[in-house]
Amino acid sequence: MIRLFLDANVLFTATHNPSGKAALIIDLGAQGYWDVMSCSYAIEEARRNISIKFPDTLKRFEAFMATVIKVPSRSGRNCPVGLPEKDRPILEAAIQCKASHLLTGDIKDFGPFMNNTSLTGGVVIQSALEFLVSFMKSKSKKMIRRKN
Repeated sequence: MIRLFLDANVLFTATHNPSGKAALIIDLGAQGYWDVMSCSYAIEEARRNISIKFPDTLKRFEAFMATVIKVPSRSGRNCPVGLPEKDRPILEAAIQCKASHLLTGDIKDFGPFMNNTSLTGGVVIQSALEFLVSFMKSKSKKMIRRKN
């Protein structure tokens, strides 16, 4: 089963851009294609930023949050890689909840660790676009194999 952990910026983007990739990922999770989860640390950061920048979308945010599995936040003290202090709890929570993927838009901080599961406790770190492209590629390969 695919288990997606969403960083605050993905939750934020999904809320203010309901026709975008991040919102699609949450919608497909609600339909049972995969599990979508996040922790209170990320959820509260997203809520705070939405309240400041797009307060009229808070209802949409809460509707998304009703479909997201909430997992415990972590301290960040046991993060396996050298992320900035603010990002350590995110990766640590993703590892603890056995997420298969951590989706983030924070390329600056997470970029060096993207698609490198040997460093990230087995969690694939990707952007929403990268995840969707890799998911579609794997589905199309399975479809081709079935036809042959």
